[in-house]
Formats: sequence, structure tokens, C-alpha cells
Amino acid sequence: MTIETQHHRKLIELIKYPIITDKTTKNIEENIYYFAVDKKANKNNIKEAIEYIFNVKVNKINTLSQPKKIKKVGKFKGYISQYKKAIIKLDNKYTINLFEES
Repeated sequence: MTIETQHHRKLIELIKYPIITDKTTKNIEENIYYFAVDKKANKNNIKEAIEYIFNVKVNKINTLSQPKKIKKVGKFKGYISQYKKAIIKLDNKYTINLFEES
């Protein structure tokens, strides 16, 4: 494998999945998208990954680390896994199609 393909594979692995809730779907109209990303990713890596994967231009990125949450089921207690959230504002000319047209 060449160095370039390894770099592209790492970029693809940085972005885990889009976060889709009522609030995030309303923000899609304003060209703001939410993604769960790798905990070790920084803003430059996230920007490079989004621009490579979706072929768009990113204007602004905000990131925040979600805290671990306690989940109780009966007498058992566990934790919901922690992840980093990236809030991405795209340039007005670009959009990302997260939902398939049927």
C-alpha cells in the first residue's frame, strides 16, 4: 500500500457516523452538519477528512468531547461510551446528502 492510500484510509476512519436528531436535521437547512469523530482527531484532520470524503469546502469546525454517561438497568450500572462531536459549517455552495432519495 502506498503512503497516500494509507493517509486516505486514516482520514476515512476519523469520521465515524453522522449524528441525526431533531436538532441536527433542522441545522442541515443552515448547512451545519454533526458527526461523531475519533477522540484523538483534531480540527485540521477533521476538515481534511470531510473535504476528502464528501468533496465539499468546510468554512468552520467546532468540536466537543461528550462526557461518559452512567446507564442503569435494574441493579446493574454501566457507562455509555464517550465520543467526540464535530459541528461542521460548510460553504454556501456545498451540501452533503445524508439521506438517500427513495
